[in-house]
Amino acid sequence: MPGQPAGYRPTLEAVAARAGVSRATASRVVNGGAGVRQPLADKVREAVEALGYVPNHAARSLVTRQSGAVAVIIAEPEFRIFSDPFFEQQVRGISRELTANDSQLVLLWVEGTGDYDRIARYLGGGHVDGALAFSLHADDGLPALIGRAKVPTVFGGRPGSGAAAVPYVDCDNRGGARSAVHHLVGLGRRRVAHIAGPRDQTSATDRADGYRDVLFDADPALTAQGDFTVDSGARAMAELLDRRPDLDAVFAANDLMAAGALRVLRERGRRVPQDVAVVGFDDVAGVAEATDPALTTVRQDIEGMGRLMVRLLMRVLGDGGGEGAAPASVVMPTELVRRASA
Repeated sequence: MPGQPAGYRPTLEAVAARAGVSRATASRVVNGGAGVRQPLADKVREAVEALGYVPNHAARSLVTRQSGAVAVIIAEPEFRIFSDPFFEQQVRGISRELTANDSQLVLLWVEGTGDYDRIARYLGGGHVDGALAFSLHADDGLPALIGRAKVPTVFGGRPGSGAAAVPYVDCDNRGGARSAVHHLVGLGRRRVAHIAGPRDQTSATDRADGYRDVLFDADPALTAQGDFTVDSGARAMAELLDRRPDLDAVFAANDLMAAGALRVLRERGRRVPQDVAVVGFDDVAGVAEATDPALTTVRQDIEGMGRLMVRLLMRVLGDGGGEGAAPASVVMPTELVRRASA
């Protein structure tokens, strides 16, 4: 404010004096509490604006016992997080929804089991109000670790069997895979191969199950293993062509592996879609439309799933995070997006 000494920081008492209310009333308005009549609340907000008052979050946390921060835990090594646009889209959705809820994102990633102690100490230290964890693996110790820390949590993706009963947000992986394979069969393709994702992730196993729902008697030689990376998709495509050179279609469990498959098909002189039709999964921005030809794929609302994870967590936190407060898990629909590859 004009006339104030350098370094002056308005206090809550100053806000209360300017608004003509008690310090307790000003505190309730600033900290989002209830029970203040609207005219008085408006006066407090006007005083906050006029004085340029910024709440002391450290003091506020002592009162509310909330840090205003949420941990986002990604069970993948650093190179995967920054090279796979899926994670970028999901974290973007999480970040935007946390911002709308006036919460700070704290990003943690897991390179290996050696990181578990560090994450356990952080979660147990009261630094965050809750956690969002995704890209979990079947043998992952994270769910148990988070459970011991007693931090309200929402998972991104269906956790494996044996994980604690924690709400999760996922897409209809199995149904989306079925729609992809039905599409290829409907095009008259009779030797449909599958490039599968990691066996220890439920999204990949659900998509493989969807493939087998349609082609329950498919030759095992028509399935090759990948790990959701471009290079693994290329290797799997090469293996498939060596084993079954007569294949006429491929369903890849994600867009990055489909992009690798397209590269190898081009190198082997196979025309897409004339000789081999290709379908991916995810509809990741910057991948599906940039392939040559543009990729037919199964779309999931990646950013929307990130936003929904935050909303479920905020519902838990709003209920005090107690037992019985957890909302139901959500499985979002998928959509087949037809482009030039199939």
